[in-house]
Amino acid sequence: MADAGTPGGYSQGGRAPKIKNKNAAAVQITAEQLIREAYERQGTAQKAPRQKVLDGEELGDYQQRRRREFEEGVRKKRHDTGEWLRYAAWEEGQGETARARSIYERALEVDPRNQTLYLKYAELEAKSKNINLARNIYDRAVTILPRV
Repeated sequence: MADAGTPGGYSQGGRAPKIKNKNAAAVQITAEQLIREAYERQGTAQKAPRQKVLDGEELGDYQQRRRREFEEGVRKKRHDTGEWLRYAAWEEGQGETARARSIYERALEVDPRNQTLYLKYAELEAKSKNINLARNIYDRAVTILPRV
């Protein structure tokens, strides 16, 4: 095993270890294969463990903490549509459709010409079976963005 305290990670006084068997390996690997494997390994990033919530108070604390983080994010990056969309999607995932609706409205105040916001907002209303609200959102989008 290599010693982490020595330069280069070598344990023999900074020199590379002596290679005894210099014969070619039975299976040769190309540089392309090495690069492909490196990219495949990058794609399999470790996910954070899912947090288990044990009681209502803990859930409330978690939601409050996440909302504070999201609010700080949208305050710092006010014109970043992705930040608004992540916040609204999280609220929708928490079952807070009214909060998600409020977030979309606030985002549209900041960037009223963003078509993605209108589409996601209308999709939220359609999922919530509020077809008339979804239709109204599409009407707003067509009024503001007639040629898109």
